[in-house]
Amino acid sequence: MNQELVKSILLEIGNAVCDKVHASLQSQSIELLSAIYKENYDDTIYAIDKDVENILVPMLAIHAETLGGIVLVAEGIGEEGVDFVLPTHYTATQATIKIIIDPIDGTRGIMYDKRSAFFLAGAATNNPNNTLQDIQVAVMTELPTSKAMYSDSYWAVKGQGVKGERRNLMTQEKKEKKAMPSQSKTIKGGFAQLSRFFPPGREILAKIEDELIMTLFPHEWEGRTIIFEDQYISSGGQLYEMICGHDRFIGEIRTALYTMLATKGIAAGHACHPYDVCCHLIGTEAGMVITDINGNPLNYPLDTTTSVDWLGFANQAIYNEVFPLLQSLLVKYQLKNS
Repeated sequence: MNQELVKSILLEIGNAVCDKVHASLQSQSIELLSAIYKENYDDTIYAIDKDVENILVPMLAIHAETLGGIVLVAEGIGEEGVDFVLPTHYTATQATIKIIIDPIDGTRGIMYDKRSAFFLAGAATNNPNNTLQDIQVAVMTELPTSKAMYSDSYWAVKGQGVKGERRNLMTQEKKEKKAMPSQSKTIKGGFAQLSRFFPPGREILAKIEDELIMTLFPHEWEGRTIIFEDQYISSGGQLYEMICGHDRFIGEIRTALYTMLATKGIAAGHACHPYDVCCHLIGTEAGMVITDINGNPLNYPLDTTTSVDWLGFANQAIYNEVFPLLQSLLVKYQLKNS
């Protein structure tokens, strides 16, 4: 794989998606952008999602032959169980690269012009058994609200660290944007949270989070603000907040929660999927600790349907502080076996 070329192509596409979304926000109504286009097998596709499909596929198609063929895994593109391959005369086995993309991660926030969404992309050498650990190049680009003037992008090549830039959407001027995860040794006094922005079971997640905090800091509870939380409805947004040093811990454990609730006859809610965390490489290359619910590296398949749990820690010290206690609480609340 020509990693530098892949990075440049994905960054170019991310910027094009950013410009399209930014223009749509300024020219179309919230009602139009938030209209449901279709209910897909992997997620609800909104009108704003459909807008960027006409950018994504043609731009990749231009470079597909040069890259040796691409298997594209993306929300809302292709049919369930059928590989989407570029150039179209290639078969999946002929393609040398697999690229997994979430064109707009955080649709629900950006389509109401509330908060930035993110273009997320990861590339691996193509094989039928690819997992998130095979990603060699990752690019994430901010899709800001209509009133914003800047968009941040970060990218990583495996083993080569993280780079970033801030682009002025008016002048196209670019400046370096460094990745700076928090170096604090504790979540105390910072942003740290379990994701609980969709029902059902939010009360269980809140109990786990409260018990985690009260156990870690038992003598500082009464009348004190120990930590803060930010329920950012975007896995890419959560990763961005940690890369920038804003958040110190993220716990995405809804898949384990829904598995437990299923034993009680309660239907699952919306979960995280591999395309939502396809840029985890950027976090780990920046020095963060990102694991599955058991503390192992993320090893989920490169698809749009598998339910994913993940834990993000700004650094090793915060992992050491939070992870052991969280594990015992997950057992206590029956989200995992002992």
